[in-house]
Amino acid sequence: MKEHRVVVTGLGIISAIGNDVPTFWNNLKNGVCGIETITEFDTSMLPVHIAAKIKDFDPLQYGMDKAFVRKQALFTQYGVAAAYQAMQDAGLKSEGEDANIDPFRLGVYVGSGIGGFEIQYKETQKMIEDPSGQWISPLFIPSMISNIAAGHIAIKNNAKGPCINVVTACATSSHNLGEAYRAIRFGYADAIISGGCEYASIPLGIAGFANAKALSRSEDPKYASLPFNLNRGGFVMGDGGAMLVLETLEHAQERGAKIYGEIVGYGNTCDAYHSTAPRPDGTTQAQAMKLALQEAGYSKDDVLYINAHGTGTHLNDASETQAYKLALGEDAYKAHITSIKSMTGHMLGAAGAAEAIATVLSLKEGIVTPTINLDTPDPECDLNYTPNKAEKVACTLGISDSLGFGGHNACVAIRPWPCGVN
Repeated sequence: MKEHRVVVTGLGIISAIGNDVPTFWNNLKNGVCGIETITEFDTSMLPVHIAAKIKDFDPLQYGMDKAFVRKQALFTQYGVAAAYQAMQDAGLKSEGEDANIDPFRLGVYVGSGIGGFEIQYKETQKMIEDPSGQWISPLFIPSMISNIAAGHIAIKNNAKGPCINVVTACATSSHNLGEAYRAIRFGYADAIISGGCEYASIPLGIAGFANAKALSRSEDPKYASLPFNLNRGGFVMGDGGAMLVLETLEHAQERGAKIYGEIVGYGNTCDAYHSTAPRPDGTTQAQAMKLALQEAGYSKDDVLYINAHGTGTHLNDASETQAYKLALGEDAYKAHITSIKSMTGHMLGAAGAAEAIATVLSLKEGIVTPTINLDTPDPECDLNYTPNKAEKVACTLGISDSLGFGGHNACVAIRPWPCGVN
């Protein structure tokens, strides 16, 4: 079976720090925090009052009409909007006189960690009030299920190739990217829209994660998400959608597409340890990184960029640091590492794809974005986490790792374009 090189030709983002890629990237470079006090509903009785919410989102700007918007959960709208941007950016079309890809060779690998959470919440309230179920919406199921975002992205882009919704909690979109990379590499598609989308910062989501002792209870939204900081107290909920268009190098070059970077490796392991806590010795997380680095052809001469999972929970940041040391040895101290969750919050099922976009752009522009609020580094987290200010570094290889509840570990490796490793 012929193997294909896989490149990134399109990017799209809906996030708390920008609803388009240029705004998102500019805010990342400048350390802008998108976390704010929640105002859309009353949080007075909740233990947490902050989140990284989406601002000024107009779905009609992204190929959706009012009828579609009325029927769809926000996670789907965020996903469709990010996919619309990515496909426009890539210049891919599968129908019409200017079509440049066979629809049966265009796929969608998009996931959501939770799906239509607010729909579940609303319809459950109806059922409690009237157990007959007569007021439950006929759209309840098809707007709530987590695969529906992938389905609608396929419908809107006439993508008739493979369509998959991988769900692995916080590692969801990294696994979707990795599996999309493999599908293209081994010839099952010419291009795939891949990523994730999430809207979970609703009262039920906040209460659930807070009672699981996962969320920061800071009252200061700008000093709440504190990856690798000794003062960290949990992650901050974040919403949004993030999509990348992956494509074979041959197909991209034949149509003269711009290329952002090349996907060159993927690792996938499981902690097999605990439902929510990461394996504390970092061995299984490190193995996912080793697999991606090995496939990428990592050498001691590489200048390595790492976009960390970096949630700001006590357990994650310590075990993740240990994993980097196990995967890289002494080279871990030379790596340039950052956690964009300090600015975007934790986008759950969309986090990995948002971080992959940041990785692609960091490699392309030679800029390592900062981990903001890193004023008191944890002695256990003693690597270079790029505190507070962006750095200009010409990195030759990047990895983005994601670690999800259930012990799901994913790591995607990316090289800048043009890539010097064949």
